[in-house]
Amino acid sequence: MVELTVLGSSGVWPEAGRACSGFLIESGDACLVLDLGFGTLPRLLEKVPAEDVRAVFVSHAHADHCVDLFGLYRARALPDPPFLPLPVYSLPDVLQRVGALDGPAGPSRLERECEFHPLATDETVEVGPFWVHTVELPHFVPNLGFRVEVEGLVIAYTGDTGPSHRVAELARSADLFVCEATTRDPSPTDSERNLLTATEAGRYAREAAVHRLMLTHFRPNSDRAPFQTDAAREFSGEIILAEEGKAVSLR
Repeated sequence: MVELTVLGSSGVWPEAGRACSGFLIESGDACLVLDLGFGTLPRLLEKVPAEDVRAVFVSHAHADHCVDLFGLYRARALPDPPFLPLPVYSLPDVLQRVGALDGPAGPSRLERECEFHPLATDETVEVGPFWVHTVELPHFVPNLGFRVEVEGLVIAYTGDTGPSHRVAELARSADLFVCEATTRDPSPTDSERNLLTATEAGRYAREAAVHRLMLTHFRPNSDRAPFQTDAAREFSGEIILAEEGKAVSLR
């Protein structure tokens, strides 16, 4: 059995009682994490000890997706004796952003004390029982979506993205599609779109023929129920609203 647990569902900053983007995927005794935004680390450590995290994949360098990586790094590197170095898979700018929290020498120290694996788009890496494929998606900064395959099941996660045909490619026939849905209709009319509406998330889920859709990355203090209604106009399958602590089992 594969289980995904929501560590955080807010975008931008965490509202009271919530955290920003983060997801734990478990398969047997192996686990990996997708993103570690504000407030996700305590929720992660309620589920698994720091030393048991097989790897962290970070979609992009915005703090609401990566800042708690610094805390997990410390939880692995600073005990006496330290645990094994934390494997981190991300674009290089994530390492610079998170490492800077530890001062000018922080990025080089983080790279030295973590097991850092720089990622590129359209790359597939094997981590224990997990196969993770990367897809570049449009955002304000470089962003990678992740397609995780384990036990014959697929979990697709966008990170943050604007409209792109590659969203449907990422999610194709996924058992669970975790998609940011930051805004509601009407769609913004900016010439450059870097976030999705819930309606667009539903449309991509339909085009990709996914089994289940999870909406996430809600702006703080939003009424979330209408997002589900918007997505349901395009996608007739099960729609889940991400909630801290919610666990979804896949078989």
